[in-house]
Amino acid sequence: MPFEVGGTRTRACRVETRLDAYGSPVNSALANACHPKGHERRVGTRRGTHECARHVILGLFAAALLGFAGDSIPPPAAPAYPSPIEIAVSADGSRLYAVCEGTGEVVEMDANAGTVARRVRVGQHPKSVTLSANGTQLYVANSWSDTVSVVDAASFKVVKELATGYEPNAAVADAQGRFLYVANRMSNDISVIDLARGVETKRLLAGRGAAYLELSADGQRIYCTHIYPQPGPFRSPNESEVTVIDTRRQMVVEREKLENAAGVFHVATANGGRVAIAAEIRPKNLIPLAHVEHGWVIGNSLAVFGADIGGVVQVPIDELDRYYTPPFGLAVTPGNRQLFVSTTGSDSVTAIDLPKLLAYIRAANPDQRRLMANDLSASANYVSARIPVGRAPKGLALSPDGKRLYVANRNDDTISVIDTAAHRVTRTIELGHAVAPTPERRGERLFFSARFAFHGHFGCANCHIEGTIDGLNWDLEPDGFGVDIVENRLLEDIADTGPFKWNGSNPDLETECGPRTEKYFYRAQSYSKEELADIVSFVKSIPLRPNRYRRKDGELTAQQERGKAIFERARNKNGAPIDDTNQCLGCHSGPHYTSQQLADVGTGKPTDRSPLVDVPQLNNVVLNGPYLHDGSARTLEEIWTVFNPNDRHGVTNDLSKDELNDLIEYLKTL
Repeated sequence: MPFEVGGTRTRACRVETRLDAYGSPVNSALANACHPKGHERRVGTRRGTHECARHVILGLFAAALLGFAGDSIPPPAAPAYPSPIEIAVSADGSRLYAVCEGTGEVVEMDANAGTVARRVRVGQHPKSVTLSANGTQLYVANSWSDTVSVVDAASFKVVKELATGYEPNAAVADAQGRFLYVANRMSNDISVIDLARGVETKRLLAGRGAAYLELSADGQRIYCTHIYPQPGPFRSPNESEVTVIDTRRQMVVEREKLENAAGVFHVATANGGRVAIAAEIRPKNLIPLAHVEHGWVIGNSLAVFGADIGGVVQVPIDELDRYYTPPFGLAVTPGNRQLFVSTTGSDSVTAIDLPKLLAYIRAANPDQRRLMANDLSASANYVSARIPVGRAPKGLALSPDGKRLYVANRNDDTISVIDTAAHRVTRTIELGHAVAPTPERRGERLFFSARFAFHGHFGCANCHIEGTIDGLNWDLEPDGFGVDIVENRLLEDIADTGPFKWNGSNPDLETECGPRTEKYFYRAQSYSKEELADIVSFVKSIPLRPNRYRRKDGELTAQQERGKAIFERARNKNGAPIDDTNQCLGCHSGPHYTSQQLADVGTGKPTDRSPLVDVPQLNNVVLNGPYLHDGSARTLEEIWTVFNPNDRHGVTNDLSKDELNDLIEYLKTL
């Protein structure tokens, strides 16, 4: 659940150059990450020492370990774990292709023999793999490289790298194979790439956290989901959308609104494209987190819409006294008889009788449709089976005849093969060598698991989606009902950033992840001493992703230089000195731009027990919205235009609009 962090760490270099929990180098541009000009405070330790020699050694080791993009290589050595997250099947069903985020590769398998055939290295943290319409090429979205690797299926070599927006999460080609559409998770848009020329021709505006794509059966539409909710007024109901693109006109033609949704993953179509289905979670973050036993924390649902439905209808996959969380991958069998849903935290796949589901929806009147999402008895009308699989199942793919379902088990490094008629696993394909899991890997398994919470309600990854954020603010009742509303924060690179929580009350991660989680979140089983150590090891290993607002040469732009001067100024525009405690650097200094102290910056609310908040770190602050301790500022600009009337959060009221923009552009580079 929400994990409020603040503070700093003393060795920025160490985290930015080691191998991460998946065995991949944290940052491909090692030199720029260590020494971006204009970011001197990121370098060194409190003692003034430097770790650049380690950068050279680790950089050479990582290069030797990982090779170069496009080279076919043997399985990587430990401690790299494949961590498969998506899977595709060739048109004839003979070949499977799994994208492995942990080792930065695509693995080709013989579907009949159940063996690994070939491997190809792609970019950093690949997130998806799809096949071209003619099956000759694979498209792999590399989230940390901001590219799509084009892999020739025959030679199994990378033949082209296509530039995208920030953090591409999924890619799909149109039916004619002329244009590639790429969902960019951090730039909140969709790239349209001319495949013949290999260049981007336009960007389409999406919602926040553009995530997964699906081409309709007739090829006329592409559906895009979003893992973060749209920014809205403070403490208002969540809303997300499915962005609908007309492929003939290459433009957005609809935005299907998903009420109370704040995490939407895969989307699938049925009935010739007349029905679309999206996997979603529906957080109940506007009420105190005190109703775990009643199912009132997170609902796991499907959003069903399209010409055959009329409007959006949300239906639960949970049942009374048991929750299946979070719904992620979707697959519809030929003939539209069955819908399969992977539930990552529950280590299972849910089988749904699709005709029964649609009939149930059609039989409901408007009021019943509106209430259906919170009716935990509803799933008994259409769920036909719950199928146990490996740890943290993610992407799904069906054989062409629909008889076999392939499941990518992220934290087992396996592929489960399910007999879709018998609803059972008939084979498990191993993707890596059997290696004893490290503490980080064991902790990663715990982080994604919902087995500790009452009735399997949720796990850490429900709110910290893939170790990041959910874009929400929560009322955590340990502080009192309706008191101390808190914004969820990134977990990246926080090992030495204590104290934790927005009020600074937890001195270390062992306290943050331990007793409070058992008592106030899970309401059930607690971590053992060994499990707690493992999960803390994993959280400490989560790396800081690349910053897209820094130039590759490390130089600041003219606008960023002007913003830096404002950030570091000691006098206002009239020449009057600014008190040391109210200068930006007074609180935001050091490698993570934080004093690790409590401060009153005038942003307290009547619901806060104290106006004092833990000074947050600013690394990659641009990704952390909404802002302030309670998430009341929707943008960085609102921090100073709405919530700093008396210049208590730095002196900003003397700045012009352009000067404030300069400051914000500099903050984006931190």
